[in-house]
Amino acid sequence: MQAEAGHRVRPVEYLVGGYLVITSVVALIRLENQAACAWVLLANALYLLLIVLFVRAELGAIGKGLREIFPLVLLTSTYGALDLLNNFGAIPTHDQWAMHADQVLFGGQISREWWQAHPSPFLSAVFHASYFAYYPIVALPVLYFLFTGRIEACRRSVLWLTGTFLGCYLLFLAVPVAGPYYDFPRPDPVIVDNPMARLVYATLARGSSYGAAFPSSHVAAALVATAAGFLGVRWIGWVLTVPSILLCIGVVYCQMHYGVDALAGGAVALLVIGSGWWAERGREGNESRTETRRRASHSVLDSQNLSPQS
Repeated sequence: MQAEAGHRVRPVEYLVGGYLVITSVVALIRLENQAACAWVLLANALYLLLIVLFVRAELGAIGKGLREIFPLVLLTSTYGALDLLNNFGAIPTHDQWAMHADQVLFGGQISREWWQAHPSPFLSAVFHASYFAYYPIVALPVLYFLFTGRIEACRRSVLWLTGTFLGCYLLFLAVPVAGPYYDFPRPDPVIVDNPMARLVYATLARGSSYGAAFPSSHVAAALVATAAGFLGVRWIGWVLTVPSILLCIGVVYCQMHYGVDALAGGAVALLVIGSGWWAERGREGNESRTETRRRASHSVLDSQNLSPQS
């Protein structure tokens, strides 16, 4: 039975496969005007083949471990593929809408005016450090659960995080927003002239995709990773809580995201966490009912077997 279970397609693999199909359709539609989309089609085909191999192959210990985490590993390239699909920033963006939303919600351009009103090298260093902490925030619970044998907690984290990222990526394609990182002048040296800020800017220069500001996947993923951490091992959630909160604030103070981007990221996180929790409760309820029926059936059979024969 274990071998059969290993060959079933998991929910996260359906999720990744669905995303690859959708982005392949987008790539085909845009291929005539954006020749680089051919690389997206090739990469997606190879990713789908990888899923098939994971499902059908007899995996050893390393292969099983890779199958648990490969959806998150693939996200680095699927994120980069957004640049190909969005024609390297040549597409129109919806930043004016985002700026208008910030004007309505916050009475101004909070991502530009906040640091101007309160310039602080200390706050800049703290918030840029929390922004960079996004990478360990996402990776820590998954790797801890994997290497300590908490497979269900690992799968929950991978499923929720994959759903978070891929949902954000689809919104990046549907409603591209460049964000204040691109649209506003860089903050003054008092904000960017510190080691953590330089580290963040160097990282973004090597791996940022244009049009990927709304919603903030940093905010969404950090909150989802923290929630999944709490459900797996409580201390993991507590460890991630403070840097995640600082990140949610810092993306705006450091002029990486509009305020509405951060709010939308929080909304995505709530949707993923709520949906995931509801699905788990439903599955546990079904399993409980199945077990109750099984025990009732066995009880009836046992009582029949113990009845005197006529």
